[in-house]
Amino acid sequence: MPGSSWLSRLPSPSVRLQRGFAIAALVANSVVSVTGSVVRVTGSGLGCPTWPECVPGSWVPVAHPELSAFHQWVEFGNRLLFGVVGIAGALCFIAALLARPRRRRVLLLSLTMPLGVVVQAVVGGITVLAGLVWWTVALHFLPSMVLIWLAALLVKAVGEGDEPPRPLVPRPLLALRWVFVVVLYAMLVAGTLVTAAGPHGGDADTPRLELPVSSLAQLHADLLFVYLGMLVALGFTLRAVAAHTALRRSYWVLVAVVLAQGALGMVQYLAGVPEVMVVLHVLGATLVVMATTAVWVACRDRGPVPAPTPPAGPAAAQQDVAAERVDSTPISA
Repeated sequence: MPGSSWLSRLPSPSVRLQRGFAIAALVANSVVSVTGSVVRVTGSGLGCPTWPECVPGSWVPVAHPELSAFHQWVEFGNRLLFGVVGIAGALCFIAALLARPRRRRVLLLSLTMPLGVVVQAVVGGITVLAGLVWWTVALHFLPSMVLIWLAALLVKAVGEGDEPPRPLVPRPLLALRWVFVVVLYAMLVAGTLVTAAGPHGGDADTPRLELPVSSLAQLHADLLFVYLGMLVALGFTLRAVAAHTALRRSYWVLVAVVLAQGALGMVQYLAGVPEVMVVLHVLGATLVVMATTAVWVACRDRGPVPAPTPPAGPAAAQQDVAAERVDSTPISA
């Protein structure tokens, strides 16, 4: 077809393949958040003391009299995982670009995946070059939670339509979702402050936030209680409006994940913040974000996935010529 873009002549990825790429991006962003906590609790944050190189003059760990090989490889391994995240994000965007029809919402959400990796790489470099100052570590963690949220939205968007959202719950409840997100993110911010004042700074010589850990942990717990209270209210509301099965299922998954995360955090604090529980708590945070996103998208419906459009180019032209020949064939008696 004259004037057609060369992209339109390439094979269109199936919805299943696009969804697979989106799930890969979601998992990769979650895993790199967890491995980031491993870097912190093992004191490996400055195992590679420069950026983008690991050590001056080398992109990979090398024997160094002042650097532990273990710390180098832990930090370098986490950097390599960002490459995996970048590949998954790039595949999401390429698939959305080649899809027919090309869906604007899916394309924009998929674009945030590779762009997010670029932003995280820059922030990670600043974190290392600044010597793991606590606020840079927090800025490195919080965007990861946003990327997990966006990746979860992408997984859902690929498997649904592009119609205007049709509310499945009363509109005031849709507005309440924003309050949920604000409280959730405030809880995550408070969690980074607890970490900043706690014993796991990523390096033994890193200065810590000079505020009482107990007070910050109490703030974090208070926000959790607010979130739990909102969950209870949401549960009664969903029961009153006879919510759809998918929404009820997402709600109970969220309740279970939040309760488990709260119990883990309490045990972690009382046990003196052991390393393994810090890692599990970060894993729990990623699951809470995913579960909250699931409730968010289950509150509305966007219709079925659009039907695929035929490819442009010589193959399509040949199909059109064949169709014209069939139409022009005289019908015998």
